[in-house]
Amino acid sequence: MNNRKKVPMRKCVATGEMKPKKELVRIVRSKEGEVSIDLTGKKSGRGAYLSKDKEAVQLAKKKNILSNHLEVSISEGLYEELIELIEKENRQSI
Repeated sequence: MNNRKKVPMRKCVATGEMKPKKELVRIVRSKEGEVSIDLTGKKSGRGAYLSKDKEAVQLAKKKNILSNHLEVSISEGLYEELIELIEKENRQSI
């Protein structure tokens, strides 16, 4: 019997890279049009995955990738929140 678990892979909308789900952050748009960061990966709604990487967030912001993917305008604050989250995780992993 093969006991190894299959690692769920997801594609970063900014870089196009396939990565394990745990290495990405999910941004979700609810039915009401509210956009939020989904740390659990279980919120209902339209989701987009971004690499936990400052460059990926900046690329998504520059090219409007998230707003195109989620079909809603993304506030400046959400990008700042994503960068803060990534920096916080990077400090904890050191």
